[in-house]
Amino acid sequence: MQAMTTLRAMSRALAARQISCLELTEEHLARLTADDTNSFITVAHASAREHAKQAQQRREQGETQPLIGVPIAHKDIFCTDGLATTCGSRMLENFIAPYDAHVVTLLAQAGMITVGKTNMDEFAMGSSNESSHFGPVSNPWNTDCVPGGSSGGSAAAVAAGLVACATGTDTGGSIRQPAALCGITGLKPTYGRISRYGMIAFASSLDQAGTMTCDADDAALMLSAMAGFDSKDSTSIQRHDAWLSDLAENGIPDLGRTLKIGLPREYYADLKDSTAIEDVQKTLAQQGHKLVDVNLPHTHQAIPVYYVIASAEASTNLSRYDGVRFGHRCDDPQSLDDLYRRSRSEGFGDEVKRRILTGTYTLSVGYFDAYYIKAQQIRRLIANDFSKVFADVDILLTPTSPTPAFRKGQLNNDPVAMYQQDLYTVPTSLAGLPALSMPCGFVDGLPVGAQLIAPAFREDLLLGLAATYQKHSDWHLQRPKGARVGQEWVT
Repeated sequence: MQAMTTLRAMSRALAARQISCLELTEEHLARLTADDTNSFITVAHASAREHAKQAQQRREQGETQPLIGVPIAHKDIFCTDGLATTCGSRMLENFIAPYDAHVVTLLAQAGMITVGKTNMDEFAMGSSNESSHFGPVSNPWNTDCVPGGSSGGSAAAVAAGLVACATGTDTGGSIRQPAALCGITGLKPTYGRISRYGMIAFASSLDQAGTMTCDADDAALMLSAMAGFDSKDSTSIQRHDAWLSDLAENGIPDLGRTLKIGLPREYYADLKDSTAIEDVQKTLAQQGHKLVDVNLPHTHQAIPVYYVIASAEASTNLSRYDGVRFGHRCDDPQSLDDLYRRSRSEGFGDEVKRRILTGTYTLSVGYFDAYYIKAQQIRRLIANDFSKVFADVDILLTPTSPTPAFRKGQLNNDPVAMYQQDLYTVPTSLAGLPALSMPCGFVDGLPVGAQLIAPAFREDLLLGLAATYQKHSDWHLQRPKGARVGQEWVT
């Protein structure tokens, strides 16, 4: 059987009966058992096999949806009925949700088989996947390096060929940054495009689910199954985009025209090695697209604004983990105060504690106006910057991350330097806009990504331009040595 590396390839093989849903699932479970990147917290052996049998029955009964029987991994922040949902934390180490997240439900309805839950920075707070209670994830391109975060397990799993796709979440860059560092394609949709119901909250005004795949075509296929209005999420947007409904059957719509692409000066000023992103510019220019310089003047205020707002929301969202209702509970508490204090001290890691304390401080009397309100005002200025730019250009092209993957432990003692890894991704999250990272080359033997940013609900532009670029490049086809690809190995 020909090696299968994409969702579309697996779908074709299943439709042609070259392989059964159960055989494909067993192959994936075997890969996960042999994983040496620590990408998975939970492997769903029993339930995956049962769902694979059900998927096979659907295909034999004549159902033709492309994703029926295709394996998927979920970031361990999505609630899954019957499987542990830990958020990478001791606090939820033994938590099994009594329901599925809306995203999990939709993908299951599309016929996908959940084979496991991927490792992540604790409560999605991190840029390196080193804050997980279950240990750091290794970048499959260089196991001494980090995969990025917080969706590092999902990114590493796709890059290593353990799965062809995985869900991720993006609060300030947690899909795009690890996608860039692992050499895969990561899509953060518009805020409100995908339901947050059942996705354990970090910062509710920023959190958004998205896709992590090898290429843009697979990202589109996943998006077609994940997107849609959900009455259980008050921020879910009810709208109909004809192109979105056609993605599964017809693929990414052709752009139909050349685009005017903006290059924000602020995103390039501090870039140490611009060779890869300049090559992307040349490729797009050769295809007839017009590239122009633009300004987003409040870009460098984004990091402090983000960490004020996100930490404030985290402080509120994580107050529910008190040792009383669910989650970690300390042994033999001597009083209610002792129960709260020790349960939270034992259950949360250092980075989560840091952000809870920061957020509590900024929300406290006497500091709320000086920090939180001021951050929200600057957030509006950042959103206005994008609105002004998109009045003149169709889409933006930027680097995804200021550096390729760094070594494990390199930034652990310098939180500010760690936070700067999200410099190019945070502004988009603050504005609620869709963005995509696509592999575009290597620096010092490690992959780097180019980021595309579009106006709200114009994921079609992101996917269309990414697909066009990937037709004229092969970076999305590169795999680290030892990556599992179907029944073959990359050597």
